[in-house]
Amino acid sequence: MSNLSTRAEQLAAFDRLLTIMDQLRAQCPWDKKQTTESLRHLTIEETFELSDAILEGNPEEVKKEVGDLLLHLVFYAKIGSEKGNYDISTIIHSLCEKLIRRHPHIYGDTVALDEEAVKQNWEKIKLTEKGNVSVLGGVPKSLPALIKSMRIQEKAHGVGFDWQESEQVWKKVEEEMGEFHSEFHPEAGKEIDREKAANEFGDLLFSLINYARFIDINPEEALERTNLKFISRFQYLEQAAKAAGKNLSDMSLAEMDMYWEEAKKYQVSSS
Repeated sequence: MSNLSTRAEQLAAFDRLLTIMDQLRAQCPWDKKQTTESLRHLTIEETFELSDAILEGNPEEVKKEVGDLLLHLVFYAKIGSEKGNYDISTIIHSLCEKLIRRHPHIYGDTVALDEEAVKQNWEKIKLTEKGNVSVLGGVPKSLPALIKSMRIQEKAHGVGFDWQESEQVWKKVEEEMGEFHSEFHPEAGKEIDREKAANEFGDLLFSLINYARFIDINPEEALERTNLKFISRFQYLEQAAKAAGKNLSDMSLAEMDMYWEEAKKYQVSSS
């Protein structure tokens, strides 16, 4: 049986959510107390929980986390309506108008034959909108640095400021690697300039993220997959050591490496 519903059922479900939100805001002590500021960190947490569910490839968890995030959006709309700033209707209409404005190839006469043309049109249109004086102006300041690098590069690419070939990007990675290596491995007896080395390391990371983007790898997802892989292997190491009656702090690196290699083989056989 399909889980998909009709448009009428979707609208009824959304109306039900809005009604429940009204009731909670009026009657629940916790919900009555919340502000946009108090919800902010909870919304960030919910966003990361959705990200986890997506990476795990679990549709049921994705559905649940999308619901939690939707609740937060409705909550913000409710608080805004109480202050007379906006409500769910003005939010949605504003969004619809923006989508129409930024898709002139659908709702106007502009021609965009591929994804790249759509992205370039999007960035050009954003620049004409009130408050956008820079292509990079829409990148949130509080984004994690890795994701911020991705968005900066994508936006610069959207207006044509980018390398032409992946080989050019890789040469830049090698150049930055050499510069970092020279700062981090100075000649004997010379003190390392930590600030300069950190700057060079930042340049190296930025170039690696750029190369990943160029070959269609999401560096955030790639790094998170490696994080999860490391956690899995390290936990195997902990469990194996415990089963052998050993404490990690008392083991040599060689002993731990033996269990680490076992963990790698176990992951391959389990995949």
